[in-house]
Amino acid sequence: METLYLLIPLSVVLVFLIGVAFWWSVRSGQFDDMEGPAYRMLMDDDKPDVSGEAPDKRDDAPPKS
Repeated sequence: METLYLLIPLSVVLVFLIGVAFWWSVRSGQFDDMEGPAYRMLMDDDKPDVSGEAPDKRDDAPPKS
């Protein structure tokens, strides 16, 4: 019974903190546009490499180990 005196207030505080975090995310616009990023990813132009060099011969290629 004594543990309930600790667990009930802790659970109320946890629910309050989760509510505050959800309220902040809604107010800051986290859920405004759920489909836009998915469409932007599909419509992204993949530009080919026009340098003519192989990827392992370029200066910005990671070193081979």
